[in-house]
Amino acid sequence: VQLVESGGGLVQVGGSLRLSCAASKSIGMLYGMTWYRQAPGKERKLVAALSNGGTPYYIDSVKDRFTISRDNAKNTLDLQMNSLKPDDTAMYYCAASDWGGIFDVMDYWGKGTQVTVTS
Repeated sequence: VQLVESGGGLVQVGGSLRLSCAASKSIGMLYGMTWYRQAPGKERKLVAALSNGGTPYYIDSVKDRFTISRDNAKNTLDLQMNSLKPDDTAMYYCAASDWGGIFDVMDYWGKGTQVTVTS
């Protein structure tokens, strides 16, 4: 299964970006779908997640600013990011699992898309 992220870029503080993750397999067959991010010199961490038929999960620092969604028609996992802050600067990765939950080890990873927020 291939996951390809897009939508990253350079944005000013307070701006918005929409990330998209295109999957080579029907996302209806991928139970756990997640967005991770890794800032320079830091560990990769889970940012948002959505299991098939589940409720969205967000880390505290992005709640009320980010929205994760599955688009079955486009076969993508999207992440709408609003009110961006410099701390949101990172490489963002899409990851998915066949059967595992959103906190389990993911089976598939994309190569990432860079998000840079400037002040």
